[in-house]
Amino acid sequence: MNDSPWGAEPVPAGPAYDVYVGQQTRPMPIVPDAAGSDFDDREARERGAAPGSGPLFRDETPPQEPMPSPPPPPSQAPQDTPQPPQKKRAGRDLRAAIGVGVGLGAVIVASLFIVKAVFVGVIAVAVVVGLWELTSRLEERKAIKAPLVPLAVGGAAMVVAGYVRGAEGAWVAMALTALAVLVWRMTEPPEGYLKDVTAGVFAAFYVPFLATFVALLLTADDGPQRVITFLLLTVVSDTGAYAVGWRFGKHKLAPRISPGKTREGLAGAVAFAMAAGALCMQYLIDGGSWWQGLVLGLAVAVSATLGDLGESMIKRDLGIKDMGTLLPGHGGIMDRLDSLLPTAPVVWLLLALFVGTG
Repeated sequence: MNDSPWGAEPVPAGPAYDVYVGQQTRPMPIVPDAAGSDFDDREARERGAAPGSGPLFRDETPPQEPMPSPPPPPSQAPQDTPQPPQKKRAGRDLRAAIGVGVGLGAVIVASLFIVKAVFVGVIAVAVVVGLWELTSRLEERKAIKAPLVPLAVGGAAMVVAGYVRGAEGAWVAMALTALAVLVWRMTEPPEGYLKDVTAGVFAAFYVPFLATFVALLLTADDGPQRVITFLLLTVVSDTGAYAVGWRFGKHKLAPRISPGKTREGLAGAVAFAMAAGALCMQYLIDGGSWWQGLVLGLAVAVSATLGDLGESMIKRDLGIKDMGTLLPGHGGIMDRLDSLLPTAPVVWLLLALFVGTG
C-alpha cells in the first residue's frame, strides 16, 4: 500500500465521511438536508450527537479538556506517608496450638508419673488414631486401601508387647501384624493387592513400631524421666527451628519438600536441642553427663528435622496440607507425631549406650 498522499485513490461516492490518506484529511462536503440545514442528522446520530446539533464545519472542533497528568513513578511518589512494614505471620493459630499443646502435655505428665500403664494406653490410642488418619488419606488421595483393622489391632499390641516383653516382643508383634495385613487383604479382589499390602506394612512400621520405642524408654527404672527427656528435646528442637527460622530464616533447607524450612531454622533446632540435652542428661537421667546431652541434642535435632521432612514428602505426594483436623492449630495426630516417631529409636539407642537400659 502506498503511504504517500500523491498515490491516494479518489474519494468514493456515497455517504459523506472523512477520508484519511497518509497524514492528510479531506474535509467532508456539506450536504444540506431536507430542512435546509447544513448539518447531516444521520451523521449526528452515527456519532452519538443529537440531531441538528454539533459544529457546522469539521475544523470547528469543541475545546478539549486537558488530559490528567499521569501519576508519578514509584520512585517519585511522595514520601510523607510511608507504608507500615509488613509483619510476619505464623502459619497456624498459635493460641489454639499452645492450648492444645499444654493440654496434651498435662495428660502425658499425669499419666507418666501416676501409673506407667496409663501412659502405655495413651501411646496405643495415639497410634490407632494416627493409623486411621494415614490410611484414610491414602484411600482418599491415592485409592490405596491399607487394611485398618489388622493395623489398629496389631499396632496397639505392638506397643503393649514392647512395654511388657521388650524389643523382642516388639519385633514379634511387628512380624505378626505384617502377616495379618497380608492375610486380611486376601478377602478382597486381587486388583491392587500389592500396593495395598505394601502400604499396610509401611504404615505398621512407620507408626506403631517406631512408637514402641517410647514404651521401651518407659521400662527403665527412670523411665518417666527418659520419656520426658525424649519429648522435651523434640519439642525444644521444633520450637528452636520455628522461632529462629521465622525470625532469621533466609536460605531454604529443602524447598521442593518443605519450602518453609530454612538452614537458619535447622541451626536454631540444633542449638536449642543441645542446650536442653545437656540440662536433661545432667539433672534428669541417672548417671548421665552434660556432654552426653550435647550429643543427644544434636542427634534429636537431626532426626526430628528428617522426620518432619519425611512426612512433608508424604503429604506433598498426597497433595494435602495436614493429615487431619483433630487437633486445632496442629492438624491431626500424625502432624504431631512426624518428628517424634523417628526420634524415639534414636533417643532409646543413645541412652542405652550412655547409661544402659535398666
